[in-house]
Amino acid sequence: MPETVQPQTVKPETAQQSTPTEGAVRRGELAAFLRSRRERITPEQVGLPRGPRRRTPGLRREEVAHLSAVGVTWYTWLEQARDIHVSPQVLDAVARALQMDRAERGHLFALAGAADPVRGTECAVVTQSMRQMLDQLAPFPAVVQNSRFDILAYNSTYGRLLCDLDALPEEDRNCMWLAFTNADWRASLVELDKTLCVMAAKFRASMAGHVAEPAWKALVARLEAASPEFREIWARQEVVRPVSHTKLFRHKEVGLLRLSATGLWTGPNHGPRMLTYTPDDEESRERLERLQALTRA
Repeated sequence: MPETVQPQTVKPETAQQSTPTEGAVRRGELAAFLRSRRERITPEQVGLPRGPRRRTPGLRREEVAHLSAVGVTWYTWLEQARDIHVSPQVLDAVARALQMDRAERGHLFALAGAADPVRGTECAVVTQSMRQMLDQLAPFPAVVQNSRFDILAYNSTYGRLLCDLDALPEEDRNCMWLAFTNADWRASLVELDKTLCVMAAKFRASMAGHVAEPAWKALVARLEAASPEFREIWARQEVVRPVSHTKLFRHKEVGLLRLSATGLWTGPNHGPRMLTYTPDDEESRERLERLQALTRA
């Protein structure tokens, strides 16, 4: 009797491996970056003895874990590109242990998809050359502001465009705060309702990269306490990116101004920028010249 041969199921071979997910790519980049930073730091730089049998060119993983006050296994998983959640506090500790500069620290948090908890403590510097540029742009109004709408510097024309900025305390020189709380500033905005909605949406879009920073949360809390109008608009959860466009201002002494706003970044995107207003017509140009004359009186 012939032997019965059972049919066998042959599994088709996979033609190619699946494409790595974005998360896997990020973890791989993060792991490689951490290894490179670890290998460039010598034990002497962090106050550790070199020892007789050191084969690694820099620090060992367990040494980085010790300096960061995190578990050795946890740090090892980071360098192995494991799919684990890493808190901003752990990333901060690792960045300090590996003596990362500002650019390296920013790259680390970007790869990890986390917000840097200390980024907001760094103050934007307005250089003397930037101040000279502001002055040279007059009679065109010009201002340097950060992504939180803090007014960092301005020329004489901008200082009188919406209100008397020189008369305000420094903590109140924020465009969001003034737009929702300052009577003179609000009276100068021809399209007040539209402007408030757009500003709040821009602010929310910018805040996405600063959600862990106390200064941002403090400004929102201050606005919510002072302005029911802000609370209502903020609750809509609208976002929009900054764009340049024509703005209408009503100055109590020189009249209606039609101005085009142009933003020039002074550093990394979403950092400080110089905002310049140029006249859309000859009438607005003449009125800006009159406004500049008022600042000299």
